[in-house]
Amino acid sequence: MEASIACCSARAFLPGVSTQHSTALAAPSAISPSFSSKSLKSTSLFGESLRQVPRSSLKVSKTKQSSLVTKCEIGDSLEEFLTKATPDKGLIRLMMCMGEAIRTISFKVRTASCGGTACVNSFGDEQLAVDMLADKLLFEALTYSHVCKYACSEEVPELQDMGGPVEGGFSVAFDPLDGSSIVDTNFTVGTIFGVWPGDKLTGVTGADQVAAAMGIYGPRTTYVLAIKGFPGTHEFLLLDEGKWQHVKETTEISEGKMFSPGNLRATFDNPDYDKLINYYVKEKYTLRYTGGMVPDVNQIIVKEKGVFTNVISPTTKAKLRLLFEVAPLGLLVENAGGYSSDGHQSVLDKVIGKLDERTQVAYGSKNEIIRFEETLYGSSRLKGGVAVGAAA
Repeated sequence: MEASIACCSARAFLPGVSTQHSTALAAPSAISPSFSSKSLKSTSLFGESLRQVPRSSLKVSKTKQSSLVTKCEIGDSLEEFLTKATPDKGLIRLMMCMGEAIRTISFKVRTASCGGTACVNSFGDEQLAVDMLADKLLFEALTYSHVCKYACSEEVPELQDMGGPVEGGFSVAFDPLDGSSIVDTNFTVGTIFGVWPGDKLTGVTGADQVAAAMGIYGPRTTYVLAIKGFPGTHEFLLLDEGKWQHVKETTEISEGKMFSPGNLRATFDNPDYDKLINYYVKEKYTLRYTGGMVPDVNQIIVKEKGVFTNVISPTTKAKLRLLFEVAPLGLLVENAGGYSSDGHQSVLDKVIGKLDERTQVAYGSKNEIIRFEETLYGSSRLKGGVAVGAAA
C-alpha cells in the first residue's frame, strides 16, 4: 500500500509535555552568519526518524474525462485531508510538520511568561521571548521536513538554508507569532506562513504559493490552511488528545456588516479612509477588531462575511509585510471565496521585490473590496458603473 508521511514524535506536543522539549532546538544547516546556531540545540522534538503510516483510504469518483476527484469531509484528520487535497507527498510532509510546530507553540503560548522583552528584531519591532521560541520551533519543523530548501522568518529576515532540495522542494516565509505584543493581555495571536515552490522568495507573487496557513492560539487552537488548486479554506481543530480534526470548510465570503479597521491613525490625514470608516459607522456595521491581524482576518473566513482594512496615509506608512503576512493571508481569503486588494489589485498579483516589502491591504467580500477601492481611489477593477456605498 502507498504510504504518506507524518512528521511527529509520539510523545511530543501533548498538553503535558515537558518544557525542556521546546527550549532547546535543532539548528538549520548552512544558514546565514546572522542566525545564531548556538541557540539551537538538538532535541527529540523533531529528531526522531520520520515514520511511515498507512495512507488513509480515499473516497474517489470519476468524472466523464476519467480524472480523479476526491472529496474531503468534516471529521477527517489532517493527514486524511492532505492526501485528498494534493498528490505532492513533499507538500503533505511539510504541512504536517508545520502542524506539529503549531501544536507545540500553542502549548508554549498558553504557559508563557510575558513580563518583558527579550530582544529587538532586525526590523526594530519589540520582540518577546515567546516570539523567539516560536521562531525556533518553526525553523526546526522545516529542517526535519527534509523538503524545505529556504526559510525566512519575519524575526530573522534573511534566507536560511534548510537543506532540502531545490527540485521538488519548497521555500517558506513565516511570521512566527503575529500579535506577540498582546500575548500578555491574553488576546488571540497566531502564526502565518506561505509556501512557494523551489528556492525563490523574491521575484515571485502571492499567486505562486502552493499553500498558505495560519495557526490560531485563542480559546481554541486551530490550523487554517489553503492548498492551491484545491477548493476552499479549511479549519482544523486541535483536540484534547493532540490530533487535528477537520471542522470547517469555507468556499464563499458573503456580504455582511462587520468591519475590522486597522491603522485608524491614518484617518487623521487620509480623508478617503476617514470617509470609508464613517460609512461603516453610519451604516451600523458591527465593529470586531482585536489589534491582532490573525484573528481579525480569520473571523472573515469563519463568519463568511466582513471586511478588514489597514490603510496608509502621508504620516502613517505601510506596516504589514507582503511576504510574511499579506500574501499568505491573501491566499487563505481568496481560496475561501473572498477578495483582497492593495487599492488597485489583488495582493496575490503583487510582485515581492524584497523580503521586507510592505503594503496596505483590505480583505473581504466582493462588494466590500469594490467599496474599498472606489472610496480610496475612485474606481474598482472588480466593477464598472455606479459607485458603491461610501464612494457614491
